[in-house]
Amino acid sequence: MTTTPSVEPDLMDPALIADPYGGYGRLREQGPVLRGRTMDGGQAWYVTRQQDVRFVLGDPRFVNNPAAVPGVQVDNVRDKTLEKLGIPRELAHYLTESILDADGADHTRLRKLVSRAFTVRRVSELRPRVEAITAALLDGLPSTVDLIEHFAYPLPITVICELVGVPEVDRPAWREWGIALLSMNPEVIPGAVRDMVDHVRDLIRRRRAEPADDLLTALVHAQDEDGDRLSDDELVTMVLTLVMAGHETTAHLIGNGTVALLTHPDQLDLLRRDPSLWPGAVHELMRFCGPVQITRLRYAAEDLDLGGVRVRAGDAVQAVLVSANFDPREYTDPERLDVTRRPTGRGEGHVGFGHGIHYCLGAALARQEGEVALCALFERFPDLALVNAQQEWVQIPGSRRLAQLPVRLG
Repeated sequence: MTTTPSVEPDLMDPALIADPYGGYGRLREQGPVLRGRTMDGGQAWYVTRQQDVRFVLGDPRFVNNPAAVPGVQVDNVRDKTLEKLGIPRELAHYLTESILDADGADHTRLRKLVSRAFTVRRVSELRPRVEAITAALLDGLPSTVDLIEHFAYPLPITVICELVGVPEVDRPAWREWGIALLSMNPEVIPGAVRDMVDHVRDLIRRRRAEPADDLLTALVHAQDEDGDRLSDDELVTMVLTLVMAGHETTAHLIGNGTVALLTHPDQLDLLRRDPSLWPGAVHELMRFCGPVQITRLRYAAEDLDLGGVRVRAGDAVQAVLVSANFDPREYTDPERLDVTRRPTGRGEGHVGFGHGIHYCLGAALARQEGEVALCALFERFPDLALVNAQQEWVQIPGSRRLAQLPVRLG
């Protein structure tokens, strides 16, 4: 189900959703910056090549909050989208005013409150616990199993909930809320958002009464010490963001990575013969089949030149990670999965976790979980095989994920 895309891409084009690698790849070769359509039918500049994607994500003249564009009234596409999904105004700000949407000093303030929980050192200290959770999940798998439901999701949701402070009894609800949010169904999304907000407010009340050794207690303490550092709504929004972002993408990195390795047995064989390749392999999997393929919209805060076109203040800009990660200007043979691939002087060598000040806060944890999960899975089950030769990918614009992944453990 592929067609040659027009010069003006449409994020909702079914062909582009079904074949993002081919579709956005063709767009990349048509031009580095193309005028296109957003989810609500508005206009945006699509940035397709890695050098320009890095520029957009790293330059402070591109902001996440449309209200931060001086002197220009900018339509907030996200507000319109949430309105179409039936989310009332009193709930919408919990989804549009997070650390992911903040710029400048606000972003720095919010990031400082949680960044210590995600340092490389802190993540390294978590590794034994990640390994223990992984082993316990693998112990309980039947011979034929949906790997998404019984392994890829439970591992990261358990880790992030333990880190934040969400009790075990409440964790299945987060999976259901996540499914509801991704459904794009206005009949279920508003109720899910309301339930999430009410749940987090209840967690905050419980942590005030009974502090624990978790991130939520630390955030409550920071707010109680100085209310200017974190408002009530910001505290709720931070917990929502950390839990949702902390498990959704990692779950699908594990699922996508499993499919990629099973369909590239030569690369899996390299990893089995040399397990020291796993850390680099996770980076290559993020490049090759990362679950996030497009960033949220950025807005030009002033007139500037981008990829040979003039972008005006207030224009929406969409960075396309999937085309950047396959840019032949940056990679030799980019269509090939190569677990021995190493960066050539540009940090990680890909933009799967983003770039600049909004680089994924939990990237180190996600990489560790991906490495531990995939290494243990293939070591424990050397005869692991896909039940279906072709996988059914969820048709969500800008995302690459599986609803199910049936496998035989052997």
